[in-house]
Amino acid sequence: MSDVKITNTPYDDVFRTLLNDCSSLIIPVINEIFGEKYSGNEKIIFSSNEHFMNQQNGNEDERITDTSFKIQGNETKKYHLECQSGTDNSMLVRFFEYDTQIALDEGEIQGNVLIVTLPHSAVLFLRYNASTPENLKIRMMTPGGSLEYDIPVMISQKYTIEEIFEKNLLLLIPFYIFSHEKRFEEYEKDESQLRSLEEEYELIKEKLEELLDQGMISEYTSCTIIDMSKKVLEHIAVKYNSVREGVRSVMGGKVLDYEAKTIKKEGIEVGIKGTVSILKEMGISSQTILAKIRKEYNLTLKEAEKYVNEENL
Repeated sequence: MSDVKITNTPYDDVFRTLLNDCSSLIIPVINEIFGEKYSGNEKIIFSSNEHFMNQQNGNEDERITDTSFKIQGNETKKYHLECQSGTDNSMLVRFFEYDTQIALDEGEIQGNVLIVTLPHSAVLFLRYNASTPENLKIRMMTPGGSLEYDIPVMISQKYTIEEIFEKNLLLLIPFYIFSHEKRFEEYEKDESQLRSLEEEYELIKEKLEELLDQGMISEYTSCTIIDMSKKVLEHIAVKYNSVREGVRSVMGGKVLDYEAKTIKKEGIEVGIKGTVSILKEMGISSQTILAKIRKEYNLTLKEAEKYVNEENL
């Protein structure tokens, strides 16, 4: 098969930003797609999203996945998620390449046997039509027989606002605007119809504020969701000024008006905890970690010890 050059889209970037900056949003999505029953307290360990594919000519071809990670619960499972605005002919090829490379990255040889574990893979479609598959499958014909595995499909447009909040699928909020994409021209011409769109976003904003007041999400997560929603809006509605301005005016306001210091503090805390977690995974001693985060984040010894001890809990 010929190589396909993959170009990242703004939607890919939003997807990765949400998963990396607000990793707690992953768990409900995994539960929904795979029927898991994670509580949300499990540890998420991200893997490198850069993989090098060995080509027949001896060169290495770098490919980037949207995200791959492990969830540590009663058992540790590997997952690989991709975000797609729509289907394309090369998607299954990419999944196979990514999945096998992810497996090889952590493969081990026991005697004369190579043991590899493929990740649980799934795709999030932002758009769908009559030809959009409900499920994807990879089948391998090997000398020892055929093997196959499913790649579940999640379609963001099929979830209503009520379902998104009932199932805690907050990761889908920035992509909710896709469900209105086909009506943008109508909204531009009819203020009453545009108002109905704005009312839906007022409902989203109210529900996010309720979760914030209840302590179910942080200010950092709430603001990130809204900021990413605006980024998607800017790209999908680039030709529709009324749609952009209408939704943006609703999604501004109170949720984004928290003290900048509070948001910055939460962002720094996320960074410190992430640094500590990564260094511990690398086997670096607690004393070295203390010294590093004190210097990097200008912390007192007591403050630094708090973060290191939290990671030990």
